[in-house]
Amino acid sequence: MKLSAKVKGDIREFSDAGKAKVLQGFFRTGKGEYGEGDKFLGVKVPESRSIAGRYFSEASLSDIEELMKSSFHEDRLTGLIMLVKKFENADEVERKRIFDFYLSHSDRVNNWDLVDLTAPNIVGRWLIGRDRKIIYKLARSKNIWERRIAMVSTLSFIKEKDLGDTFMIAEMLIGDGEDLMHKAAGWMLREAGKRDEKALVGFLEKNKRSMPRTMLRYAIERFDEKRRKEFLLSSKG
Repeated sequence: MKLSAKVKGDIREFSDAGKAKVLQGFFRTGKGEYGEGDKFLGVKVPESRSIAGRYFSEASLSDIEELMKSSFHEDRLTGLIMLVKKFENADEVERKRIFDFYLSHSDRVNNWDLVDLTAPNIVGRWLIGRDRKIIYKLARSKNIWERRIAMVSTLSFIKEKDLGDTFMIAEMLIGDGEDLMHKAAGWMLREAGKRDEKALVGFLEKNKRSMPRTMLRYAIERFDEKRRKEFLLSSKG
């Protein structure tokens, strides 16, 4: 039996129709919504992590590709967790191979949890100390998930107190039409502010009148109430 089939079998042992129905709604899978067409088995994330931990060391990229091709969210999730684990345990040559594989299959990293789990841990980690043109290309993509990969990848840079790309990509995404992108950009701005509040305030002063309300709200979450009100009152909302 192929390893990917074995993994899928293990995943289905934990399927729960009731939970699947809840997840279908939570991840906005209806017509015209961001997760349109995504299907769920109702498997909890810790169970997916456990299965991934059991198989990742023997899994090939071909096995992971088979999981990522699945129409079921939990198959893709488990495959991506395996990919992150393989990246964490790989040498530089294999890490580059995983990075390239990930970007060439970005169309299968197609919901916000899949992006948030993987983008910092593969794309962001690989790009530390390297040329980052690729994330600016992704930030201009018509695909919302590629734009989210670009934004959330910068979390790895933030952890290194390297904030420039976070601010530049957030500024590029101010005019984005998707609320999910406003949330992602605001989240990364907030994380950048934990490392350098003065830099965040400078960004906000420059952009507060053009920033989407959601992005601003997320970015200023850690400010005291008085300061939050001042920014919100002076914003475009």
